[in-house]
Amino acid sequence: MPAQTSKKHTAKRKRRTPSFFYRNPGKLDGALLLNVLILVVFGLVMLFSASYATAYYYEGNSYQYIGPQTIFAIAGVGIMLAVSLVDYHWLRQWTYPAYLLTLIMLAAVPLVGSELNGCKRWLNLKVCTVQPSEIAKFVLILLMAHLMTAHSRRLKHVEYGIVLPIAMLAPIEVLLYVEPHKSAMLLMLALAVIMMWAGGVALRWFVCGAGGLGVLGMAYLVHLHGGDDYAGNRLQDWLASFEDLTKASDQTVQSVYSIGNGGLFGVGIGNSNQKQLWLSEPQNDFIFSILCEELGFIGAVICIALFVVLIVQAVRTAMRAPDRFGALLGVGVAAHISLQVLLNIAVVTNLIPNTGISLPFFSAGGTSLVMLLGEMGVLMSVNRAGNAAEARRREQETAARDNTVQHPGSRPEAHRVTG
Repeated sequence: MPAQTSKKHTAKRKRRTPSFFYRNPGKLDGALLLNVLILVVFGLVMLFSASYATAYYYEGNSYQYIGPQTIFAIAGVGIMLAVSLVDYHWLRQWTYPAYLLTLIMLAAVPLVGSELNGCKRWLNLKVCTVQPSEIAKFVLILLMAHLMTAHSRRLKHVEYGIVLPIAMLAPIEVLLYVEPHKSAMLLMLALAVIMMWAGGVALRWFVCGAGGLGVLGMAYLVHLHGGDDYAGNRLQDWLASFEDLTKASDQTVQSVYSIGNGGLFGVGIGNSNQKQLWLSEPQNDFIFSILCEELGFIGAVICIALFVVLIVQAVRTAMRAPDRFGALLGVGVAAHISLQVLLNIAVVTNLIPNTGISLPFFSAGGTSLVMLLGEMGVLMSVNRAGNAAEARRREQETAARDNTVQHPGSRPEAHRVTG
């Protein structure tokens, strides 16, 4: 009977819902917090510099973009610090409700969404405008981390390692295709694949999948090259970027001119020529071009270095996480930041066609900034848990050494604490 009672108590402890806030939160990595705050402030400075001319010309108000973005930044930092104190295990129980709510929001966009430049990507909630695709990025990270943890011992089987994750991803991709939001589709697919690989899905499925996606991708590109739809026009304009400046490719050409005009040290903050209505969307997708023009090669390197440090910090947090779920959340955040930065810089430098993807922490967009800072809060929560686990391990090792000193006649092996 006592043994059975003990098993029942153990089962109850395993089923217990995690508390909302940590009872004893671990120490937060100050370098991680500082880097995020630097990126936020740097982003606000560059946003104001890049946007005031366009905002004044079209809206009659130079603070049209920087005003709301500053409010979102302050609110986002507050949310980030609060979320860092929330036990990230608590989020896991909300994975499927968040997933269903995201699908509902994405499905509502084509029906009642706000249209801009031929695309419907936003929902007007009267109080503010929300972009569901930005919410979907974090929900996908949460979903993949949950699936890769819940089925960790069955990921070698195709139904759990491939079919289930792809089946959960497919509705998101279809709804993004309807908007259309091709860049988000690409980012979501790459994010899911990275998390599946990190989760331990069998390598042979990736080899087969890569071959299949390669064939489908080539067929799709051939289709786009001969088509006259939105994506097809983007691809054709990119292939003939410098041949006809009257096309949509003029945006990319002006971006390249802006980067080249910056030289080594730039023309100085606020002194960009291209933002004076030559380059469209300087406050959003092409803000990195203005950064390069005003701060030069040195400024661009500093910006990229800050992102690289953040990605390394996220990966380090994932490696030190106390459990699989926390580690996968860290990998997801690192993958999200790295993919979005890479795609944005590839677009503004004309390495890939214009996909309309923002630069994290810099581009205008309240939903994106708040969600990014929320992700940073989750990353900091995992960081706290890892630091707390490391502190407990050190305390146990210290206690074991002290016990050995107090009982010199005992065998050291009896007091050794493993792993």
